Amino acid sequence: MISRVYHATLFALYQLCIVIGIAAMPLAIAARQAGFTLPIHRILATVEDAYEATQR
Repeated sequence: MISRVYHATLFALYQLCIVIGIAAMPLAIAARQAGFTLPIHRILATVEDAYEATQR
């Protein structure tokens, strides 16, 4: 039961990170032009790895 809750929570977190990444894209483009990078890709990769680990 806990495994299902954990899996569902990771799935929701993964989807939320994707939505935040899409919504923050204009900000990320502006930051990149200013010489900064936002670590959204690292956050998404970490959550994706955790989610895929529950698939096995």
